[in-house]
Amino acid sequence: MPDTTYLQWPFFESRHRQLALDLEVWSQHHLQHAHGRDVDAICKGLVRALGEGGWLRHAVAGTAHGGAAQVIDTRAICLIRETLARHSGLADFAFAMQGLGSGAISLDGTAAQRERYLTRVAQGQAVAAFALSEPDAGSDVAAMACSARREGDHYVLDGQKTWISNGGIADFYVVFARTGEAPGARGISAFIVEADAPGFSIAERIEVIAPHPLARLRFENCRIPASQRLGEPGEGFKLAMRTLDIFRTSVAAASLGFARCAMDQALERATSRKMFKGVLADFQLTQASLAQMATSIDAAALLTYRAAWARDQGQNVTREAAMAKMVATEGAQQVIDRAVQLWGGMGVVSEQPVERLYREIRALRIYEGATEVQQLIIARELLRDYSAKAAGAAQGV
Repeated sequence: MPDTTYLQWPFFESRHRQLALDLEVWSQHHLQHAHGRDVDAICKGLVRALGEGGWLRHAVAGTAHGGAAQVIDTRAICLIRETLARHSGLADFAFAMQGLGSGAISLDGTAAQRERYLTRVAQGQAVAAFALSEPDAGSDVAAMACSARREGDHYVLDGQKTWISNGGIADFYVVFARTGEAPGARGISAFIVEADAPGFSIAERIEVIAPHPLARLRFENCRIPASQRLGEPGEGFKLAMRTLDIFRTSVAAASLGFARCAMDQALERATSRKMFKGVLADFQLTQASLAQMATSIDAAALLTYRAAWARDQGQNVTREAAMAKMVATEGAQQVIDRAVQLWGGMGVVSEQPVERLYREIRALRIYEGATEVQQLIIARELLRDYSAKAAGAAQGV
């Protein structure tokens, strides 16, 4: 029995409320068995199902290319990720990666690129991936070493990417590589690399505690047409950050979905587990734990949907999105941990709901900017605003 009272908050319009209700019904019918060991097959099947259900339309921009709207509605993708995560971590993953993997094309693709890729992404007919991180360039993206050199009407890519979600099952990858227009972040460009491009290979598959398709990519004289470049040369870093800005708030929303699922599991256990002539919920310690869980969820939800609403109003939400991701992911980890504790021994049995949640939440505190990076972003924004106001006051403005 999920809590849906938050849908009445003023952050949402009637279309958002209907979207969440419709997706809840769809999820109950289509995601009951969206778990298992063959994660590649499950994820491919989920992409197809999400496309056929019309949900992937919200992950891409441009109605001419299958999108639900001309621009991506942040509140919509947050509601979708929260709902999917509550039912299936892999379903949330499949949806999120379709958006993140094609986000740069939505933002800066040519008409031909959008027609070729976005339409298939929206229909669930092509699997997308976002290839930014490298073995020595994770949080410090400007340190990337993967290179792309221009040779006539082609670019030749050399290097590696790692921790790439959908690695091994994607039909195409948006790859960021150093083209050398300027030092550091100003000399990076973006490219669309097809999975069958000569010189491209999967170096290794990576197994993690919450299994999903993940791989290290290798580029060895990987030759692609110059028409596969996204945007202008040297503008790739900015494009990557713009893409992440769209979807960072939705990471917080996915965390909310996991936390709400854990809350439901905790309430079920607390009210049914017989103990000392009563039930677990009769104990004040249990009640205190439930109260902390509920408060953490609401606090995270408020920050998440404030950031989503503000972005949909055209505001810069660098600080707000960082706050939402930090509080939601860290809070969800604590909520899920308490749910495991309430379930006792059953909470650590493999593939039990709370055990699965315990594994699924951990990566969200790291990817798309670890918690420590979010703290740096928040502090940087605060200090910049303070300095600007102080300078204005000194000048009598």
